[in-house]
Amino acid sequence: MRADRLVSLVLLLRQHGRLSASTLARELEVSTRTVLRDIEALSAAGVPVYAERGRHGGFALLPGFQTELTGLNHDEALALLVVGSRRGAQAFGLGAALASAMRKVVDALPDGHRARAAGAAQRLLVDPETDLLSRRLVAEEMPDAVVAEVRRAVFAGHRLRIHYAAVGQAARWRTVDPIGLVTAGGHVYLLATRSGEDRTYRLSRVLAAEELAEPAERPELVDLDRAWRERGARFRTGGDTVTVLARVDPARREELARTALALRVEGDEGAGGESAGDGWLRLEATFQDARHAEWALWQLATGAEALSPRWLRESLRDRAAAVAARYGGSP
Repeated sequence: MRADRLVSLVLLLRQHGRLSASTLARELEVSTRTVLRDIEALSAAGVPVYAERGRHGGFALLPGFQTELTGLNHDEALALLVVGSRRGAQAFGLGAALASAMRKVVDALPDGHRARAAGAAQRLLVDPETDLLSRRLVAEEMPDAVVAEVRRAVFAGHRLRIHYAAVGQAARWRTVDPIGLVTAGGHVYLLATRSGEDRTYRLSRVLAAEELAEPAERPELVDLDRAWRERGARFRTGGDTVTVLARVDPARREELARTALALRVEGDEGAGGESAGDGWLRLEATFQDARHAEWALWQLATGAEALSPRWLRESLRDRAAAVAARYGGSP
């Protein structure tokens, strides 16, 4: 609807300042000509939007312009209610705040609109507590005080002291420059730098945290998705990790994904799985070490085949032969 688009246009200008017609068109998924017509309609309605000429020009609102544009249509309200069911807010220590916000959203809707949105939200389930095999998806336990302190430092752009227990090491204090928080695979990670070097910390291993008054040394803008991909790529190719090329039954892919440190399509950065020509998937999996790789592939039994490295194939063959010999005779 055009009314919704006009509201979105004003909100974009309020939130981002000056924007070009092409940028507005891309954000609103319309043509540049439609944006120009909408700008004219806003001006005719008394909204103080003006154009700035030149290479870096665009459209902007007069400084200090305020208006209430809080009406939600049905799909917008439904999106908020569905998002409210996700575990992301819980992971970042915002569960109570999210529940309160959802109550306010529902209360602000007209009666008929409220009933429709709430009824539709009941028909959608995001991130259930168990999978189809009734296996419980357990979230990591993290003290609320620790999560809140880390979150405050991330948002405020302040340095952070954390008492961190790395795997196989005694806990010790570190001072870091926090960049952002990421949830992946049921875990929450703090992306940060320490002495200028990239560092990634699992939040469940942070025993205590203290926000410092000094500003963090970090860029003003950050692309967390890109930063996460880059760190993942460095992790897969460094240290003592083991990379395995395997054929996997599609029905067992998620089981392997939960076990491996990283999983990707051979020769690609995607996560879906390239067909090996026989209906199975050809995947590249990264494991913590050789023992981890052998254990993970053994769990999949005939649902997977390690193609390389050769030592892993031989180890699995020898283990299978030993089991077959054990059960080959009478008990």
